[in-house]
Amino acid sequence: MDIERARIFRPAATPRVIEEAYTPDQHRRLLGVVRDNGPWTLIVAQHFKSAEELIATTSGSVPEGVQPTLDMFVTPVFRGYYSYAGACIRPEIEDCYYNPRFLQLVREYWGAKYAEPESMLFNIQGPCEAAGAPHVDATRFRGITMDDTPLWLMNTMVKSGLFSRWQVRKAQVVTWYYRGRTGGGFVYWPDGPHEQPKVLEAPMWGRAVVVENEMMYHTAQANGPVAMRRPPGLAFGSVMEADPAVHGGWRILTDGRVIQQVPEEEFRFLVHWSAYVYADLDELKLVRDHTDDLTHERVIDTLVTDLRRRGEQFRMPADPLSDKAFIALLTRVYDVGLPLHFPPAPAEARAA
Repeated sequence: MDIERARIFRPAATPRVIEEAYTPDQHRRLLGVVRDNGPWTLIVAQHFKSAEELIATTSGSVPEGVQPTLDMFVTPVFRGYYSYAGACIRPEIEDCYYNPRFLQLVREYWGAKYAEPESMLFNIQGPCEAAGAPHVDATRFRGITMDDTPLWLMNTMVKSGLFSRWQVRKAQVVTWYYRGRTGGGFVYWPDGPHEQPKVLEAPMWGRAVVVENEMMYHTAQANGPVAMRRPPGLAFGSVMEADPAVHGGWRILTDGRVIQQVPEEEFRFLVHWSAYVYADLDELKLVRDHTDDLTHERVIDTLVTDLRRRGEQFRMPADPLSDKAFIALLTRVYDVGLPLHFPPAPAEARAA
């Protein structure tokens, strides 16, 4: 691990745990959107065109000589969206998205004057191995957003430490609904990936954290019965939806074939609400007036200049945003590495 670079990965403040983030009626409506509008695709299928992009977005590497493929990283965690480009697209949950309580929480978290909702999404899953390597979420830089920029590049920008001047303040309220008896907690490194982690243990029913996940390494614990954690036939194109034959149940399908039925008691539901936060009016104007924005060209030029300063030898690709060799080079140079310390695995995982 690059300890010096790892030191930058600390959230703006200690994560704040809250209870009853949503009312029972809000939870019912949030879950209703998920049940009524599936099926939902895998997270990895939505965000990555190659294994190199996925590796650049998380941490670590594959052994030398191994050619990575996306299938190597498939886990049964699925995603959908309540918002698009800053607007709520599900009228039935507008009070959850334009949420005065959440806006106040993130303003207090940053000690800032202004905040606005940025996005709202959900993850759904049944039993699962640890949901991917510890990672930070993609942040926003002035002029660089998820609407026009690959996740891997945004995370590389953070890891490089070269673009902090343009980084926009963000905060999240991340909420869980999970009553399973094995694992399923939230693992996070609030003091940096070189320090000891903390775990928000399950069961969790409306428990949430207020946090800056763009600057804090985190992941999910393994959860559920070990024998169910990797459904046979799980593939890049698998989907998850409500099970029409089982009240409260869910099912995972591959090519239209049911590969796993997930009982309600093993269903893990995460709601991720995110906001932009502005310290004062001057900062809000700087972001909105676009007087000091980055461009893709400037980002790549800055990275290339730094690589050459470090003595790296490489061929400049025609399309640096998708060139696998270039992405792998940036990952090798700027990756912080996996955290140094991990919590004990859930009891059933240790027995496995």
